[in-house]
Amino acid sequence: MAESPQRSPLIRAGTIASLPEFRFEHPLNPRSEVHLRALGALAGLQRVGILIGRVPPGKESFVYHSHRHEEEFLYVLAGRGIAEIGEQEVEVGPGDFMGFATPSCAHHLRNPFDVDLVYLMGGEHREVEVADFPRLRKRLIRDGNDLQVIAWDDLGSFWK
Repeated sequence: MAESPQRSPLIRAGTIASLPEFRFEHPLNPRSEVHLRALGALAGLQRVGILIGRVPPGKESFVYHSHRHEEEFLYVLAGRGIAEIGEQEVEVGPGDFMGFATPSCAHHLRNPFDVDLVYLMGGEHREVEVADFPRLRKRLIRDGNDLQVIAWDDLGSFWK
């Protein structure tokens, strides 16, 4: 069995600043645009994902969602945004922290301001996760790399 390459647990600020950003647009939100830098994978973490996210002015992070099994957190580094947490909307800025224990309340970030919103985000990376998109009435099921989205109206109990 081949050994995986040794990863350093220390990632210097200069290395982080030079990491290429991965642009992600959530397929269920046409206003979604977030630029990501993966820190956890670079350090060799396998069970926890840690990323720096940057949402440009006028854009949104992902889609209003909740998690069934994976806890998640966000820590604002720069800029301002509007966090939707449950049915509340609150302005967030540098130093603000949001932690979503499971099962989580639905949440989302958007940036209606004129500067980038930058935050550290992280959470568990389990083999199987279930997430709900309550405003869209859809459920995402992830099993490994396989993603499936199901309309709530098509869900039914196994034990009818």
